[in-house]
Amino acid sequence: MTGTFEPKIVGLFCTWCTYTGADLAGTSRIKYPPNIRGIRVMCSGRVDPQFVLDAFAHGADGVLVGGCHPGACHYQEGNYKTLRRVTLLKKVLAQMSLNPDRLRLAWVSASEAQKFAQTVIEFTEFVRELGPIPKGVEDPAVAKEEVHA
Repeated sequence: MTGTFEPKIVGLFCTWCTYTGADLAGTSRIKYPPNIRGIRVMCSGRVDPQFVLDAFAHGADGVLVGGCHPGACHYQEGNYKTLRRVTLLKKVLAQMSLNPDRLRLAWVSASEAQKFAQTVIEFTEFVRELGPIPKGVEDPAVAKEEVHA
């Protein structure tokens, strides 16, 4: 294998907190890996489980969902819904023979640019160590990789 594996990571970020924290990290010139492609959603509670499954089906090696800290959601309880969905999605990923830790949930507020960058750095390195999802896998349901429970 030539070169180092560089993971493709999809970020699904709450517009009020994590996306704004990412923007602050950028304007503050805080360095973090360019492996993540952020998608802004109005609330992390609006992240449909199908978005996560589609990201993996279309080549993502990891998915990072970011939202407001519990109790600080702009829409009162959206992040609690997110926590329940991510917990369930991790079980689904394990049943699909994908390491459930390829999906990560992070609470990052708008003022936490350094925390955003550190989260991206750590998650990128973690996914890099896992390696790519097996090639030729169109549907994550047919992926076969060791699941670390």
